[in-house]
Amino acid sequence: MQSRPDTPRADTTGRAILLTLITVGVFGVQDAVSKMLVQDYSPFLITMLRYWGFALFALVLVARQAPLRQAFRSRMPGWQVLRGVLLIGDIWFFAIALKTVSLGELQAIVIVYPLLVTLFAIPVLGEKVGIFRFVAVGAGFLGAMVIMRPGGVPLDLGALCALASATLYAFYIVITRKVSQVDSAATSMTYVALVGLALSSVVGVFFIEPMGWRDVALVAFITLTTCAGHGVMVFALSMAPASVLQPFNYFSLPWAIFLGVALFGQWIDPISMLGAGIIVAAGLVVMARERARKVVPPPAPLQAGHE
Repeated sequence: MQSRPDTPRADTTGRAILLTLITVGVFGVQDAVSKMLVQDYSPFLITMLRYWGFALFALVLVARQAPLRQAFRSRMPGWQVLRGVLLIGDIWFFAIALKTVSLGELQAIVIVYPLLVTLFAIPVLGEKVGIFRFVAVGAGFLGAMVIMRPGGVPLDLGALCALASATLYAFYIVITRKVSQVDSAATSMTYVALVGLALSSVVGVFFIEPMGWRDVALVAFITLTTCAGHGVMVFALSMAPASVLQPFNYFSLPWAIFLGVALFGQWIDPISMLGAGIIVAAGLVVMARERARKVVPPPAPLQAGHE
């Protein structure tokens, strides 16, 4: 029995999973370094410097595939610009939250975004969500409420910014799905890079201040790891579908908890850990349901009129 030609080879998928875990690890360390920097510098300045690295990587990658002027041609330019605004907004809010929220608690809140994607896909993409996924989404939000209960994560600016970051990122993913139906990946990456570069620079330039050599080195580390992390992520996605790799992004939670304890002495309390576990479980259930729905073979011609 021959395997389907579109099914990724097991060894390739294994490598893709390993690369995904490496990417998550790199971005986790990057968040920890950013947390160190935002204690002394404006989150808008750190975001600008961090985005320069991402924009450089994105534009170089696109230019190697096709002329940049060709990548500007979009059938949905308004939606593409909105994607860029949403992503830079997500990064701004995340950077602000880093200032006061521990890495573990911040990641525990932000991982609610896959569930938000399920909800936002209803009005934006016209997707139908059955009762099964609605229950899973509700369970995930219950987990978020457990984390931000009285006596848990304080419902202050940091926690609100974490929720805003997750919300904007979820919108960004849904709109990315929308534009991917008519625009190339190069076009989407070009718009995100240039819109984010412009907005982060327009705001960040007002917060520029002298930095010591240690902090300059940390900023350089962030810039380099941004390029490296996105490069590894793109390579991983070339070897396995995103639906296969997405669940492994939840490794960011235990990794963030470990870094928070090791570098900042910030623990996540057991009840908040329980809430995070509920969110992760609900997210995995939703992903499994969506993946199962996608791999169901299409009905035979005689059954095409039946739901």
